[in-house]
Amino acid sequence: MVVASESNAAADGFDPQFEQLYRKHHAFVWRSVRRLGVPDGEVDDVVQEVFVVVHRRLPEFEGRSSITTWLFGIAYRVVRDHRRSAAARARREALASVGRPPTEPEHKLQRAQAAQLLDQILDGLDEDQRSVFVMAEVVHMTAPEIAELTGVKLNTIYSRLRLARRAFEQALATWQTEHAGEAPWKN
Repeated sequence: MVVASESNAAADGFDPQFEQLYRKHHAFVWRSVRRLGVPDGEVDDVVQEVFVVVHRRLPEFEGRSSITTWLFGIAYRVVRDHRRSAAARARREALASVGRPPTEPEHKLQRAQAAQLLDQILDGLDEDQRSVFVMAEVVHMTAPEIAELTGVKLNTIYSRLRLARRAFEQALATWQTEHAGEAPWKN
């Protein structure tokens, strides 16, 4: 058995630090990208774009924030850039599938239904409110962290978050009224 030396691994482009980061945080990045509104059919491509940027910028990471905050910042910017490409997005949306079928019985189906309801409610928010809501409520970032990441004034972040929470609660209440007795999920 031949063991590659570090220099051979580096020459081959293998980076054990990146591989470990990828394995540990792939699911987090995937969920973040999806919650930021990228359609199911495009999520994997956008996640790949995020990790291309992460691979390139990993040596620059100074640890001034948590790794998840740093990853979310990259994901946020990649998603933002992805949205700005309207013509390409329209072509991809036409090809995107509605959703993936659950692979396990009832529990998976219930979780998928709850996630679908969450996505529907998030789709009803405008882009700025949705982004702030996802950062605060899903990723658990603080308002100052969101303001720093987005370059938006802190009071604007608080305002968007308040409006997004109100809209989210109203949409959920409407769904509950329309589906009295139903629940998209069970414990």
